[in-house]
Amino acid sequence: MGNRAPALPGLRRFTRRPEPGVERCELCGEPLRQEHRHLVDIHSRALKCACTGCHLLFTRPGAGGGRFRAVPDRYLADPSFTLDDADWNRLQIPVGLAFFFRNSAMDRLAAFYPSPAGATESELDPETWQTVLGDSRLAAVLEPDVEALLVRRTHDEPGECFLVPVDACYELVGRMRLHWQGFDGGAEARADLAAFFERVRDRARPYEEGSGP
Repeated sequence: MGNRAPALPGLRRFTRRPEPGVERCELCGEPLRQEHRHLVDIHSRALKCACTGCHLLFTRPGAGGGRFRAVPDRYLADPSFTLDDADWNRLQIPVGLAFFFRNSAMDRLAAFYPSPAGATESELDPETWQTVLGDSRLAAVLEPDVEALLVRRTHDEPGECFLVPVDACYELVGRMRLHWQGFDGGAEARADLAAFFERVRDRARPYEEGSGP
């Protein structure tokens, strides 16, 4: 299993410094609020900034020929999730943090982890996925392309798994790239990572059977 960086098209929007001017919807040109929604371009895997109207349009299956899909805003947590050292080693992720999503255009699973260079893709064997995460409760309700499983593993802890919008993972990678210093990321990057996961925990509702988008 090999790793390669980069990474994710559209990441620049989370790594560039704010510039003066009005950000606009990338489909219709409507001015956007600072907090706005996103679409995923299924073919390029890039994020597109979208106004409320365009986002709602692409919540309908097949809208626009199926090229764009609206990123939902659901966050789920699985309190029963555990991940031991052996399972984590099977994934061959060199850091204690990764996210996983299904690419429908390529019909395969993708695994990424943050690094100083951005998001590094780790080739994921389908059998390994099924053994380690595929039978988990959150994997069963994961929406292709627009949602991801965000997994964090720390020493002497059972691990955490959240189902999150895929743009949250883009944001995480961008923030790590902005703040990373030295070999281990530095204090600023670690503090930012801790704050990010606090926000995820606050937003995530516990998984229940029938949890919908």
